[in-house]
Amino acid sequence: MKPSIRQISEMTGFSPATVSNALNNKKGVNRETAEKILEAARQCGYLSEGANIHSIRFVIYKDSGQVVSDTPFFSALMEGVELESRIGEFETVICNLNRSAPDYEERLQQVLTDPTSGILLLATELSESEAARFREALAPVVVLDNWLEQTQFNSVLISNTDSTCAATEYLIQHGHREIGYLKSEITIKNFFYRQEGYQRALKTHGLEIPESGMISLPPTMDGARIAMNRMLEDGLKLPTALVADNDIIALGAMKAMQDHGLKVPEDVSLIGFDDLPFCSITTPGLTTIRVFKQEMGRTAVRRLIELIRHGDQFVTKSQICTEFIERDSVQFRT
Repeated sequence: MKPSIRQISEMTGFSPATVSNALNNKKGVNRETAEKILEAARQCGYLSEGANIHSIRFVIYKDSGQVVSDTPFFSALMEGVELESRIGEFETVICNLNRSAPDYEERLQQVLTDPTSGILLLATELSESEAARFREALAPVVVLDNWLEQTQFNSVLISNTDSTCAATEYLIQHGHREIGYLKSEITIKNFFYRQEGYQRALKTHGLEIPESGMISLPPTMDGARIAMNRMLEDGLKLPTALVADNDIIALGAMKAMQDHGLKVPEDVSLIGFDDLPFCSITTPGLTTIRVFKQEMGRTAVRRLIELIRHGDQFVTKSQICTEFIERDSVQFRT
């Protein structure tokens, strides 16, 4: 028989009302008291099977906030999360964690000490040091859109390296030998792995990164356009082809090239990453890498529900493969 709140009250010496408030993460219970009650609840098996977890908390973590923003990519992720949560009969609770906000520590503790909500952590901008703090969470955690080597949470992410490697191979097959890279000024794990794929393809074919071939741009469309315009005004010589960290950077750079009379793909071929909706209606249409955003969210929720219902016997790393989308921004080069 499952232990009762009254039994936990007798174990800890706190009133049943205080025990109930702590177990349901309600205000009015100080942190030290809550930790004692929750530890007793774990020891006696009250929290062992996730029976009192009734919701999934989708935690949107932001550091710079320049990568995780209100774009179709993250909207589609959220749709997938909410859809699969409904199928599993879990309520979805959206929580924004902004590391620069004055109440960050308070909100983080609310997330970590709530045993009633499984945590789906959108970790696109999350560092290893901040990720380690989620080890303290009282509910199961699944990480979305990142893989953290030092903490090794169950994770669902994009097949980043293989995808950009294949995109670079495509350019090589189309006759390009001078292939550069448009990289974000804001570094995240996804971009690091994408650059690895680009470099792996060059190395396989005995090619070098061109001089001035690694071009750093802000991860916003306007920012990338302004920065690229400035570089072109300063005489930057572009290679014949470029792979970008994402579509937003690629499209901002493409606008700057057009501002300077350069033609895509006649002068420079260009490949993005994400396949955002407007990539098909730009001129030219952007060749890119399609990410199955909804399925990422749904896969992460399914894994979290599995942890809630059956426990965490092993750690999984699920990479969602991508699809290469050919449009008009790459030209065969003889």
